Amino acid sequence: MFRSLSGVNYRIWFAGALVSNIGTWMQRTAQDWIVLTQLTNHNAAAVGIVMALQFGPQLLLLPWSGLIADRFDRRKLLILTQTSMGALALGLGLITVLGVVELWHVYLFAFALGVVSAIDAPARQAFVGELVNDDNMSNAVALNSASFNGARLIGPAVAGVLTAAVGAGWVFLINAVTFAFTVLAMFLLRKSLLRVQHLAPRARGQLLAGFRYVRGRPDIIVVLIVVFLVGTFGFNFAIFTSTMTTVVFGLGASEFGLLSSIMAIGSVAGALLSAQRPHARLRLILIGSAAFGITCGIAAFMPSYGLFAAALILVGFSSLTLMTTANAYVQTTTEPSMRGRVMALYMAIFAGGTPLGAPLVGWVADEFGPRWAVGVAAASGVLAAAAILIWMIKYRGLRLRYRPRVGVRLELRHLGDGRALTGTLSIVATKEFILPTGAVATIGETAVEGPERLKTDADAIERETRETATESIAVVEATTTR
Repeated sequence: MFRSLSGVNYRIWFAGALVSNIGTWMQRTAQDWIVLTQLTNHNAAAVGIVMALQFGPQLLLLPWSGLIADRFDRRKLLILTQTSMGALALGLGLITVLGVVELWHVYLFAFALGVVSAIDAPARQAFVGELVNDDNMSNAVALNSASFNGARLIGPAVAGVLTAAVGAGWVFLINAVTFAFTVLAMFLLRKSLLRVQHLAPRARGQLLAGFRYVRGRPDIIVVLIVVFLVGTFGFNFAIFTSTMTTVVFGLGASEFGLLSSIMAIGSVAGALLSAQRPHARLRLILIGSAAFGITCGIAAFMPSYGLFAAALILVGFSSLTLMTTANAYVQTTTEPSMRGRVMALYMAIFAGGTPLGAPLVGWVADEFGPRWAVGVAAASGVLAAAAILIWMIKYRGLRLRYRPRVGVRLELRHLGDGRALTGTLSIVATKEFILPTGAVATIGETAVEGPERLKTDADAIERETRETATESIAVVEATTTR
């Protein structure tokens, strides 16, 4: 589960990022709270505008942000962006402590932070590939998510207490200090152990190369559709938790901060479970999307603060299972020289949809009530699951079959995502096994080429084939080794 931490560079990076993530969650919580309760009269739409300004630049700066991440030294770039974000937190903290902050100030700082974050995000995502090898990439992505959401266990709760005790300004100032830990970690990294970065060449067409690459990868396109739906209409947790806390349950800042921490329990569990899996799979993205929609629907109907908080654990678990798997899938299947541009597109779609979704969800919360806003999130998960399911049925031959002759069992199979993988697949098969097209099974000294229905009493069939990386063959008592 923690195999990426065996590398000294990743350990240094992980420690610095964890401290900075705690500060980031503290600032997010305090910022949403002062907008909702101090600078407006519980205006959820204003919170949505802040989110839109903070995440909108991810979309506006695409594709330049991705090309910057692929063109320049990512370690130096991250030192610059992290320092800039610390300076912005310091500025917002000072004007808040001095008592001169106004709503337009928060809007301005949110937009400036969004611009810097738009450059920081793809570089930070792609930089993981320089810290660990390809075999540990999926694990490192999952541990990054665990760090981010582990910080959510601490940050919002601390921010809620500090905001109530000394004010939001001091929370912003503390966040400014936490960025120093990330910058220090970047200087402490052992350069000799960093993997070689594949820099994008200075040539015509590089700005749009990321779009051309993704256009040729339909599996990534469907993942991006899922990310857009859930990221735009589902991941507006600040609006959900703040309005449910104040409007529905009539509680205050401490309870608001506690909700984010409670939700993080499920998020960390989902991220750590993802860290155990050696590879990211499309089918898990499908399951995660459906689970997110169902759990949000359950949360929307919870009648009390305690039950709503308990439902958020399930929401956190499903959401992080979905997003960690989607992130790891895109990163691990993308060419290293294109990773920055592809991840910029990923982050732009994920965060860039917020300018559309957050104000809309905030308006729904104001006009129809917070429970309906949570219902919008539930619908986004269901639609995302439907999108990837339809795609897998139409383009990857997904089939669900009932086989009465061998009892009440279902057979689920699809053609995979098109990524080539050479290897041996061991399949335990009792009585009967359907060999797919292009596969070669060796039974004793006899080779059989698919498609073919095999009947055998052998305990195992060794199949050597150039298969697709997410091909799923869930037959009776079947196990796969990859």
